[in-house]
Amino acid sequence: MVLAEMEVVHSRPIAPTRRVALGELHLPTEPAPGFGIILLGGVMAANIEAVDPDLHDGLSRLMAEVERGRRISQPRLRHRFQADHIGLQRSTHRLHGRGERLVLDVEDRGAPVPQVLGAVYAVATLPLEVRPAAMDVVRRGMRWRGDVGDRLIAHLSGYAAWKGLPAAADPFVWALGVFGVDDTEWSADRRAVQQRFRDLLRTAHPDHGGETDAAALRIAELAEARRILLA
Repeated sequence: MVLAEMEVVHSRPIAPTRRVALGELHLPTEPAPGFGIILLGGVMAANIEAVDPDLHDGLSRLMAEVERGRRISQPRLRHRFQADHIGLQRSTHRLHGRGERLVLDVEDRGAPVPQVLGAVYAVATLPLEVRPAAMDVVRRGMRWRGDVGDRLIAHLSGYAAWKGLPAAADPFVWALGVFGVDDTEWSADRRAVQQRFRDLLRTAHPDHGGETDAAALRIAELAEARRILLA
């Protein structure tokens, strides 16, 4: 099940000019951060390590300008942003719901700079009031170093940062709360944790009748709680 999708249209590696555009976009944003915003953060996270560090300052300035709705001068990061797609190559990025998981499918056929630019310019297609929260998630992706997997989903959704929650003193207690159990009554082995996770996921996931708009956040929360309980 495709929950969010973005096409980045860009010059071929052998082309003499460097251009980037946006293709088809399906970027749900409610409730924040939403499936679409998680996808944008994932595209950033998957490509940022391969971007020349000398370009990072320019990327940060561009992100600030897009967030504030300012007019964007061109070119940026040695690429010109345009509407025309003629002669350009497409990279398609998706966020899927697969069984118990949210899965990022980030295509790697294109150079990394057009992909991160695509993620930033996609934020500019969102309403101005949504952009600060959306860009915050993209910045989380910019800081990520690691695999594109479950922990990245939790990081982008905000649940990896459980230290900012009221249960900060004890992440184990927070995780038990997410699972809806009392730590004084529940002593669970690995099998019990997995079973509880599956039971709760069944009520949250769109494939099982859960509310689509809230599913991304709830699934990420459950995944992070499971990770803590199994650590």
